[in-house]
Amino acid sequence: MAQVAIREARKSYGSAEVLHGVDIDIADGEFVVLVGPSGCGKSTLLRMIAGLESISAGAISIGSRVVNTLPPMDRDIALVFQSYALFPHMKIFDNMAFGIKLRRADRRVNQERVKNAAEILGLTPYLDRYPRELSGGQRQRVAMGRAIVRNPQVFLFDEPLSNLDAKLRVQMRSEIKGLHQRLKTTTVFVTHDQVEAMTMADKIVVMRDGVIEQMGSPLDLYDKPQNTFVAGFIGSPGMNLIRGTAKSGGTVDVGGASLNIGGAHQVQDGQPVVYGIRPEHLHLADEGLSATVAVVEPAGWQTQVILRMGESEIVAVFHERHHFQPGQTIHLKPSPEHAHLFDSVSSMRI
Repeated sequence: MAQVAIREARKSYGSAEVLHGVDIDIADGEFVVLVGPSGCGKSTLLRMIAGLESISAGAISIGSRVVNTLPPMDRDIALVFQSYALFPHMKIFDNMAFGIKLRRADRRVNQERVKNAAEILGLTPYLDRYPRELSGGQRQRVAMGRAIVRNPQVFLFDEPLSNLDAKLRVQMRSEIKGLHQRLKTTTVFVTHDQVEAMTMADKIVVMRDGVIEQMGSPLDLYDKPQNTFVAGFIGSPGMNLIRGTAKSGGTVDVGGASLNIGGAHQVQDGQPVVYGIRPEHLHLADEGLSATVAVVEPAGWQTQVILRMGESEIVAVFHERHHFQPGQTIHLKPSPEHAHLFDSVSSMRI
């Protein structure tokens, strides 16, 4: 195991710069998730750690070594791809043993490592089969097993769950998290799915357009987003963001309603702001925000409602069962202790 340090990392393709001086400290044994929309640079950064992409400027260290110029095989990392990258003509045992066979380790040691990894991942009954005889989830376990047998200092996962169906994704999330808790290997995991990030990470790094918007624990990002991008991206569904006007006395005018925001926010009377409230912090009331029901999505354990409020669209989540009808007008009262305010110009948290 080892810590990973990324210092002022930049990546350019000709005149196009895709990473703009990224700084991240990953502690020994930490599970870090890089998350962001497509094209934000997260996979490029992962491939730079792996050595599959060169670094244009800055430094990447694994343990005590700067690895900028080291080839991938000398970095002591193991990479699990979105595609399983298994050899179709090899049985599962040989697929899992392939990487350590290249290093010419003792055959008996190889067999022991593969058997141990197979036992951890529940693959022992399948070692004599071919990849085509396994399900998608089982093949992803084989790819993980091939990484485990190498006993690397760092695991790198590049959107490994994207090809799985919804039920398998949930199952594999738990399995990867459980695997990390058991092995305690430093892990960097790339995904565009913020639910994966929230449920798996010790630390989340939110990226956009080649820069880091915010990093911290999942609950830190959920409870205290630094800007409107993080507020809208983290959470499923994301935070409701509604333009309003701050007033003296700790209130803000939003959609014709005067909402209490408490005294913690330093704002000026008449200041344009963005009012943020998470869907689960909206409650039915006789007065408050007036909104028209657009779509009702019952899920049994909760009801998600998409509503129109002037030109804005907001989402409310109720754990009680309600029978709303499209076109119905309802009133919502936000919990003031859960309200967020952002500057309407800079989009930064107030």
